[in-house]
Amino acid sequence: MSLSISLVLLLLIVAVIFLRNGAMKLSHALVCVLLGFLLAGTSAAPTIHDGINATAGLVSSLDP
Repeated sequence: MSLSISLVLLLLIVAVIFLRNGAMKLSHALVCVLLGFLLAGTSAAPTIHDGINATAGLVSSLDP
């Protein structure tokens, strides 16, 4: 649960930076949020969740 909250906060910060720099418009951000909510309700959600967890595990095992 803490990983998903951290990931959401990171993505929110990146989205705010893009919005402030003009690289992304508010309408684009809203479409991305809507897509995320719709994907969460599909049968692809567990696969996406497992992929994010595997990537996070791989990144956390790397030594700097």
